[in-house]
Amino acid sequence: MNPPEENVLVIKRSLFDELGSFQGLNFEPGKYLQAILSRGKNFFLSRPKAEVDPTHKQIIPYVLLAHGNTVLHYVRGKKAGEQRLVSKGSIGIGGHMNETDETLFALDEAAYRAGVEREVGEEISINTKFEDRIVALLNDDSTEVGQVHLGIVHVFKLAEPKVEKREAMITNVAFLGKNELLGRRESLETWSQICLDAIEKLLG
Repeated sequence: MNPPEENVLVIKRSLFDELGSFQGLNFEPGKYLQAILSRGKNFFLSRPKAEVDPTHKQIIPYVLLAHGNTVLHYVRGKKAGEQRLVSKGSIGIGGHMNETDETLFALDEAAYRAGVEREVGEEISINTKFEDRIVALLNDDSTEVGQVHLGIVHVFKLAEPKVEKREAMITNVAFLGKNELLGRRESLETWSQICLDAIEKLLG
């Protein structure tokens, strides 16, 4: 018996262009989120189709976990769902927003934020209080992966650096400072490189 097909949250590329497409980071997320997270503007599409269809953008929360001036860094192991990112370093915990029993409707902001916490909680366990802020949007049309994704960059400011991995795909977990991260820049996935280059602004 085949597993059910995965459906992921998308918007039309034309909506992104209408709102104002950009390359890299955009620090006015509110300008986009009100439209992107309005019911009727987003919907679910089968993941196999979405991965090869640049007329749609998959909505990906991309969460940086920060404690003081350090940021969580990890390496994507062989069990990573996105094979194009295996062995890459990352400072973002992220994933597709899936159609589940709780979200049979397209997402509004409340449902989106609940989905983000659920997604992060599947990959890592955060054993401390934290504050969740949406700080930017991220777009990279320079790669095949980037052309079909749109990132919503969150910063979870942690009271303590207490994080444990839950998924086998997450390896070599450590909180690192900016200089240590810059030393590993070339091994980072593209989205993490883009975030690292603006890390001070992202962390506020």
